[in-house]
Amino acid sequence: MHLDQAAPVSSDTASEPGRGPQAMADALARGSSKATARKLAENIERIEALGQRLRVALATRSLPNPGIEAPGPELFLTAANAWVKTMSEQPGRVLETQVNYWGETLKNYADAHMALARGQAPAEDDETAQDKRFSNPLWQSHPYFNFVKRQYLINAKALKDAAQNLQMPDDTARRRITWLTDQIVDMMAPTNFLATNPDALERAVETEGESLVRGLENLVRDIEHHGGDIVVSLADREAFSVGENIGTSEGVVVHRTPLFELIQYKPATDQVFETPLLIFPPWINKFYILDLKPQNSLIKWLVEQGQTLFVVSWKNPDASYADIGMEDYVAAYLEAMDKVRDLTAQPRLNVVGYCIAGTTLALTLALLKQRGDDRVNSATFFTTLTDFSDQGEFVSFLQDDFVNGIAEEVSRHGLLRARLMSRTMSFLRPNDLVWGPAIRSYMMGETPPAFDLLFWNGDSTNLPGKMAMQYLRGLCQQNAFAGEGFDLMGHKLHLSDVKVPLCAIACETDHIAPWKDCWRGVAGMGSDDKTFILSESGHIAGIVNPPTKKKYGHYMGSTDFSGGHQSWKESASFAPGTWWSRWGDWLAERAGRMVPARDPGTGLGPAPGSYVHERAA
Repeated sequence: MHLDQAAPVSSDTASEPGRGPQAMADALARGSSKATARKLAENIERIEALGQRLRVALATRSLPNPGIEAPGPELFLTAANAWVKTMSEQPGRVLETQVNYWGETLKNYADAHMALARGQAPAEDDETAQDKRFSNPLWQSHPYFNFVKRQYLINAKALKDAAQNLQMPDDTARRRITWLTDQIVDMMAPTNFLATNPDALERAVETEGESLVRGLENLVRDIEHHGGDIVVSLADREAFSVGENIGTSEGVVVHRTPLFELIQYKPATDQVFETPLLIFPPWINKFYILDLKPQNSLIKWLVEQGQTLFVVSWKNPDASYADIGMEDYVAAYLEAMDKVRDLTAQPRLNVVGYCIAGTTLALTLALLKQRGDDRVNSATFFTTLTDFSDQGEFVSFLQDDFVNGIAEEVSRHGLLRARLMSRTMSFLRPNDLVWGPAIRSYMMGETPPAFDLLFWNGDSTNLPGKMAMQYLRGLCQQNAFAGEGFDLMGHKLHLSDVKVPLCAIACETDHIAPWKDCWRGVAGMGSDDKTFILSESGHIAGIVNPPTKKKYGHYMGSTDFSGGHQSWKESASFAPGTWWSRWGDWLAERAGRMVPARDPGTGLGPAPGSYVHERAA
């Protein structure tokens, strides 16, 4: 008999032993209890197996390098001396800070007791309304979580005030202490701990602990994938395949060297501009950031504008590339340019450099100027730093203690490994790129999202040891290119040697290449024909900003670089939508007449080539 065909229970039947609603409820409870017990046993078995995998994975971790794990002892000694100096010279200020802290802490404790007695949290102005870490209503309404949140805010303010009040010897030390304090404050947020994260606790209850087991699985998988280090995955690594569902623009590999592949993209128009366009993407990540999907692909858009487009795809180096330096990358630029000129029978070309590839492009242009070589018709720089007089948010990573640690890393492995680079970048935005993803993956048990941009972000590359140290020491620390000159290939290169017509695009909220620093570098270049465009958004979204989105606008300003960056922005005009079309017009004016489209043929194989598929070990 099916359940929907069951006869109603009579009063006589209900009174019989083993029958009736109560007996049925007891049977269901016993069944539920058995199911729960089975599930618990299964989870215990999974946890035991995961624990074994975890032990094996952690054992594969290489010996730690203290130089890259934390600031050196000099910074802590400087901070201790500053505290002693502040205490001896302004004891009243220090004591006042301590008294205020303990007063706020005791008040919070008393308020929490009263709230528990009333059964509700005290009314307050929620200063964390815009902080997505505290979006769960329980942070406001539940006495326990409200107490924890308020105490965290009190502690965070006390730490930041204490750091701010130290009499540091210079601005660099102050900025480093501020950065380290912010890291500690973010790390100690109550959301980062299971016992004080209401979202994770609710999920654990809802799933009968399944979310925590899935979280452990995610943790073990990440440790296994990253050689014993805990590096949270930002995206589903199985969701994308380059050349299949991202990086799919049609093209051909037309040249290959041990350092790069050169891709020529198939034309989308019958007529193309006479002067070819060559893009040098950064070799810190893969080039397909410019070709994620057809609807936001700058590569696809450029060929649709009639550009004969070439893009370099860099080799993901291993330890055998340890002695590859900046001079080898500059030589690769020149070789790629030569190949483009040969294939198009054109003496000159337009070039683009993105991020570190833009920095190297500027070095190459300075070298060509000193050699009297005019092969470059115009240059475009995407989010490019060439003047490092202000180290910005990287100041903590560009001091001798950390750079010496990287030198030790390079000596040990021959490389600046992708894992270290990714970790460094992540801790510039720890809540978004470290703690938030870790909470979702390890405490909530969620699968990392299938997000193409985050997939690309995780597909990073190694840097050759020699090149990394030249960049860090000579360009970032010594600022030689914008200063006394950067020695390369028998020349002393200066920023003022960059004299070709140029266009630079920077991004307003870029924390990797701040726009004011990009602007200062362009101001120091020797060209008489400069265009500077400031896009809204950050390092990636400000560049990958197609016309169809109409999401981020841009500023176009004066060609006068005699004032400061702020003066330039104040006089600039704002336009909604992407800068792509504006730059496309700028390129068209410097791309010559229209000629029949150039067919790349079959070459060495289809785009995106083979180098792009190589993952960092």
